[in-house]
Order: sequence, then C-alpha cells, then structure tokens
Amino acid sequence: MDSLKVTDAAAGAVAVAPRVTLADIEGAISARFDLGPNALFTALGAVSTENGGDGSPPSYDVVQSLKCFSVCLLVMKNGFTVIGKSAPASAENFNAELGRKFAYEDAIREIWPLMGFSLRDRLAG
Repeated sequence: MDSLKVTDAAAGAVAVAPRVTLADIEGAISARFDLGPNALFTALGAVSTENGGDGSPPSYDVVQSLKCFSVCLLVMKNGFTVIGKSAPASAENFNAELGRKFAYEDAIREIWPLMGFSLRDRLAG
C-alpha cells in the first residue's frame, strides 16, 4: 500500500486538474473480501476443468499450488466487482499477510484506470 500512497502523493503534487486519487478509489469500495488458500479452494467449487473438465477434484499438485495464492475481491458501491491476486514464484516465500496486501494493491491498480475513464467521461460532458 505504501507504493500506492507514494505514487498518489507524487501525482497529486503536480496535478493541476481533476484526477482520481487513492482516497477516491477507497471511498468507492463497498466491501472487501480476502480469500486465502482454504477459502479460495472452497470458492472455486473444488472441481477441476483441466484435461477435459469432468468436474473431478483438482489434482494434489494443483491444490498445493492454490495454497500459495491470495485473492482480494472488491465490491464497489455501484455493484461492480474487481479482483486482485498475488502468488509468489516459490511456495517457500509465501506469506499470507503479504499475499493479502499484494492482492489488495493489485485490485486497486485494476480499478484505477476504470475510474479514470469514468472521470474523463464526466469531464468531457
């Protein structure tokens, strides 16, 4: 989150026109859901669509990979949903707290250009 705050502050320091701020984005969020390894596996329905998609449970290796995957789902006040994700290159580096942080930052980065487009539409009249 610190990198987003630094970027936002730097942009704000030189801005001379309306812009989307980090506070605007955070103010537009209605709800946040952090899905860790166990919740994610449950949320995915625990069925496989690989190799023909017969609906069988995923392989052990796939399940192990999901244990290092973090997802952040943001529900915006207008009902739009944004998904952020994070996964380390190596399972040994997985840290659940950092995974949630990075997934949230990824979701914020996903919504920023969309809110920028919306602002541009309003400015164009």
